Amino acid sequence: MSTITVVIPSHNDAVMLAACLRALSRQTRPPDEVLVVDNGSTDATEDVCRAAGVRRVYENEIGVASATFRGFDEARGDWLARLDADSVPPPHWLARLEADLAAAGKDTAVTGPGEFYGSGPVIRWIAETLYIGGYRWSMTLLLGHPPLFGSNFGFHRSMWNRLRDRVHRGDPRIHDDLDLCYQLRPGMRVHWDPDLRVGVSARPFDTWRGLGRRVAMAYDTFKVDFEQEPPCRRRRERGRSLRRLNRTGAKDRG
Repeated sequence: MSTITVVIPSHNDAVMLAACLRALSRQTRPPDEVLVVDNGSTDATEDVCRAAGVRRVYENEIGVASATFRGFDEARGDWLARLDADSVPPPHWLARLEADLAAAGKDTAVTGPGEFYGSGPVIRWIAETLYIGGYRWSMTLLLGHPPLFGSNFGFHRSMWNRLRDRVHRGDPRIHDDLDLCYQLRPGMRVHWDPDLRVGVSARPFDTWRGLGRRVAMAYDTFKVDFEQEPPCRRRRERGRSLRRLNRTGAKDRG
């Protein structure tokens, strides 16, 4: 494999970011670059990055999409991995992601689920089973492929180079992972590895307001994406591409 940059957008999450960076420092396959996108933080984010010896880029346009996509722009690695500031990857996370990416190829993004921490067992079950499970099922039905989970995915720089001008920046209501996976072009795929897992904070599910905010952001993201490219047209184009690939493969085997 070539080099890997881990991109972490962070807004006033210094304490959790420090735990995430400690977990990255213990990877059996160390990242070649860790890039924290400081999204207008007013806490100790800068100090945390300095203490961990990681690269920090400041992005003043508030919003996870603006921060994430700025990180992909600035990353130096051949492969781009994505965590949230509250993600806690196990020691083998990057090694498994690297193996998955190598097996999948440059036109396939790799993602996996989260194991939620920091709340009671009922909230964790709801988050992992209903939220992540429902998200994967409903988005696969809509998109025709598994969705990306923003706290845990990776893909090749060449994919980003083709998508960077299609994604929506500068809108704090946009989910970066939903927007990115909707923009995948025909021929691009998503591989969901159920064993590629990271710890993720369950704090968004502690209140109905937090959960409602996530749902509202999903609605706003798809509203923008559907205006750009209606979902039926998107499915038709992906279907045509898949049929062309199948015909080409059949000819090659013949």
